[in-house]
Amino acid sequence: MAATEMAQVFQSRFGYAPGTNAVVWATEESLRETDALLESTPASSDLTTLYRVIAEISLPDVHVGFFLHSAEKVAEDFEEYGEISIEGEVEPALVFGSDGGGHLLALSPSGRVWRSATASPFGRFDLVAVGLRELLDGVTDQIREQL
Repeated sequence: MAATEMAQVFQSRFGYAPGTNAVVWATEESLRETDALLESTPASSDLTTLYRVIAEISLPDVHVGFFLHSAEKVAEDFEEYGEISIEGEVEPALVFGSDGGGHLLALSPSGRVWRSATASPFGRFDLVAVGLRELLDGVTDQIREQL
């Protein structure tokens, strides 16, 4: 896996040890959290399909950092902040991740992925990917660039 290779060369390249970079595979507990997310939020099928395989991702050393929040965290944030209105989207989006700078990632029902311009769910969001696959392919490309 590219993330494992990145961790192996990270210190020699950057001069300090990498943080904890991990892809956490789905478990019975995370699958229950995904089912609860489906019941309590407008989560898209793309996101819940992803959660059936991967429970969460923490890659603090990839570019500025990439974090796929757990289904439980997404549900908690939805309860606290509600749906995210994004200009140009007919239906509200759901925050599902973030980067190391605190910018949020939101997935709209159209499948498009948006990144907040500030570290707030209430500001402007800019389009970053036409879908989760494109976003994750971009993260993989960033990992490879760091090798």
